[in-house]
Amino acid sequence: MLGFLLRLLPFWVREPLLIAVGSVLGVRIMYLAVRDHDRVAAGLGVVFLVFTAIRVHAVIRALRARRNPSPTASADGAAVDAAAQPQAQAQPQAQAQAQAVTGSRPRPDTPEKEHNAWGQAVAAVAVFGALGAALWVAPHFMPSDDNAPQPASCSGGAHEELPKAYKDTPRPVTGEELCKALNRPDLAELLGTPEETATTASSTNNTAPLTDGKVAQPEAEVTFDTYTVNVSATYNELSTGQYVKLMKFGDEKDVKTLTVLGRPAVLSSDHTMKLEINLGSGGSGGPVGEGPMARTLSVALDRKDRGGYCDITVWSTSGALPNDSALLNIAEKVLPRIPERPAR
Repeated sequence: MLGFLLRLLPFWVREPLLIAVGSVLGVRIMYLAVRDHDRVAAGLGVVFLVFTAIRVHAVIRALRARRNPSPTASADGAAVDAAAQPQAQAQPQAQAQAQAVTGSRPRPDTPEKEHNAWGQAVAAVAVFGALGAALWVAPHFMPSDDNAPQPASCSGGAHEELPKAYKDTPRPVTGEELCKALNRPDLAELLGTPEETATTASSTNNTAPLTDGKVAQPEAEVTFDTYTVNVSATYNELSTGQYVKLMKFGDEKDVKTLTVLGRPAVLSSDHTMKLEINLGSGGSGGPVGEGPMARTLSVALDRKDRGGYCDITVWSTSGALPNDSALLNIAEKVLPRIPERPAR
């Protein structure tokens, strides 16, 4: 169908069109072939360029023929005029007079005004040159079709029935809401690894341990190749000041108090737990060991520190940790998505 439509176009439109498209595609394919070291693409680009060169040669020959008509064509034209002259003299005098009266009307054999071939050629090249330019820059603005991994999305838990502790807590955040607040497009950049993509994202609507299910503790976690980030909100009666005092009796290290978004906060470090499970014949698990070091930023759930806190924890399997500024930047993005605890 396309070839049929091209054959219907006039020569001075069709040929410039083929030259414009062939040159744009040929140059583009050659550029990609050189960049990707692809020999097949290079051969295809050469085919397009050779095709374009043939069309250019055809146009040049046509232009030369229009400028310098051949002597054979001129002689043939003179012979035709000489043969037509006796017939014109034999026409009746009345017909000649009628033509004189209606002389303003063009004769049937008057040649039509020739089309401007150069104008057609320039217009075609301009139009399809713009089309070629659009094809050239399109890959820079269109999404690529490569198989790059897509960032993980939060697992749906909207229809999960919440524990009773969530119903007894005023305005608690859910695990799904925490996951959406944490799984930001710029989270990897905040961690200092902008080239990474989240591999997993999950959330739970747990309750705090050793509270008999009476304290809501939603949690969300996003994992990258380098770091894992965990965010939890604990709706107990423990203030941040009391929490800092308890740290003195624990194994937390590098404790540092500060203020985040006008709320009391504390930075601390502690080891994660390492649990090995043997899936062999016995199915027994190894003892709980000490995992890599983790850095945690704990921030009060409200400015007046009435109780409850949000933990933002980062760790990696290699033991490396980001700067504390990464935790502060994450807190400034996540905390506004968690409603402050109202006065009781």
